Amino acid sequence: MGDERLIYHVDVNSAYLSWSSVDRLARGESDLRLVPAVVGGDVAKRHGVVLAKSGLAKVYGIHTGEPLSDALRKCPNLISIPPDFRIYQHLSSEFKAICKTYATAVQDFSIDECFLDVTETTAYHHPVETAWELKERIKAELGFTVNVGVGPNKLLAKMAGDFEKPDKVHTLWLDEIREKMWPLPVRRLLSVGQKTADKLNLYGIRTIGDLAHCKCDHLKQVLGNKQGEHLYRYANGWDDSPVLDEPQEEKGYSVSITLPQDVKTKTAARQVIKKLVDFVARRLRRKHRLAKRVSVQIRSSSFVDRSHQRTLDRATDITREIETTAFQLFDELWDGETPIRLIGVALTQIENGNISQISMFDTRTLERERHIDQALDAIRKRFGTDAVSRGIADKNLPSVGKKYEARFEMDRDK
Repeated sequence: MGDERLIYHVDVNSAYLSWSSVDRLARGESDLRLVPAVVGGDVAKRHGVVLAKSGLAKVYGIHTGEPLSDALRKCPNLISIPPDFRIYQHLSSEFKAICKTYATAVQDFSIDECFLDVTETTAYHHPVETAWELKERIKAELGFTVNVGVGPNKLLAKMAGDFEKPDKVHTLWLDEIREKMWPLPVRRLLSVGQKTADKLNLYGIRTIGDLAHCKCDHLKQVLGNKQGEHLYRYANGWDDSPVLDEPQEEKGYSVSITLPQDVKTKTAARQVIKKLVDFVARRLRRKHRLAKRVSVQIRSSSFVDRSHQRTLDRATDITREIETTAFQLFDELWDGETPIRLIGVALTQIENGNISQISMFDTRTLERERHIDQALDAIRKRFGTDAVSRGIADKNLPSVGKKYEARFEMDRDK
């Protein structure tokens, strides 16, 4: 491997269903992995989407993301249970804690995925053997399986980890790209969504190899400068992005949600942002902290991330102030057309102390907003987080209410 980095990508197999099964087994109940089963919406009301499926459910043609009602038509005896994100967060933390014993840096990619930089550990000398050891240790100690992808950068490790599942270790070195990656459909390349794949197909670019052999200037004309160059580099296996370890000190508060359906309107996006800001501002106040910088992140349906941030004149913990800034950031960030699959809000530049009277609001409005926050916090503390929430105008918009409340609890202080 020479001077190459060594990166692992660790991905839990059918995470939500596996983790629910581990919890059920601990309580003496049946293993959902051995029957046609899904984690999804409300089976009695036949609504919601499939979030995870067992191998036997897959045999019936059930797909992640499809309506639960469709899944039940394919398999009338299908077992469906609701998600429990508190269990998922606990087991996510457990498997990532094991990963940290093998690496100098571990970066979350999602609740069930992470990247490990193992360049400076003993894994560098025995990369595949150590990957198998890590995989088997997680299975033995926690009761669920993972795939481990091994490569010289994050892209190739991720691509390797998505090869045959479950419970596997795969490599993708630079000299294996031609054989293992280039024959794959272009849609399989990380960050290529269906819309982009369809456009590339129109130009005769059907495999990752076809994309790799295109001229970069041609791809820029077809896809735009930034995306064209990005996909050209990925198709050739080039990725120099570092594995960013989680900071140890409490430097900010953030929360994000991957939506069951892509957001396509400004109104729907603002509904999600409102919910996220309400959650993260409440955490800020609970810690008796103020934030001076607000950031908004979006991820498109083709897995392209964009973010924008703004530093306030004075630190604040008032929900409406943060919300107003987050709306402005989103309006500047989004092109108004690209479907959005993930939205996140982060508060950084954390300070201690009392909020200043200098604000984007006048004194009377500021005091009113402070009293509203205090009242809502008090109600939630007494009756629970679901007891009350800020109003949402259009009930027909994609839901981010109680069904996803537990998901927000997954996020941790950073």
